[in-house]
Amino acid sequence: MTVAYLYRWRVAPGKERAFEVAWAEGTRLMHEKCGSYGARLHRDADGVYWSYALWPDEETRRRCVEESGVMNHESFRRMRAAVIDYLGETALAPRVDLLAPPARDRMKPGAD
Repeated sequence: MTVAYLYRWRVAPGKERAFEVAWAEGTRLMHEKCGSYGARLHRDADGVYWSYALWPDEETRRRCVEESGVMNHESFRRMRAAVIDYLGETALAPRVDLLAPPARDRMKPGAD
């Protein structure tokens, strides 16, 4: 069964673009190297970044985060350098999945 995670960060003013680019690179790496199903990055009206990441199962995510070495990649270092407050993560068990955006609707990092 798939598992989803929500992550939240406050990013230092002026470092938003660097964070978004690093987040996208790290997310692509996790998809390519670890088998994640990818993620979305959002920003709310208060400037807090939210990410929704989907994994095939908890064990795949755990192996990626704890054993693969992916988290040592430069993209994650750059992300951490831009963050002033990590607001945690929450595991979610999907119940009904109706997400199916067309590829043309995907945004590039830094797009407003």
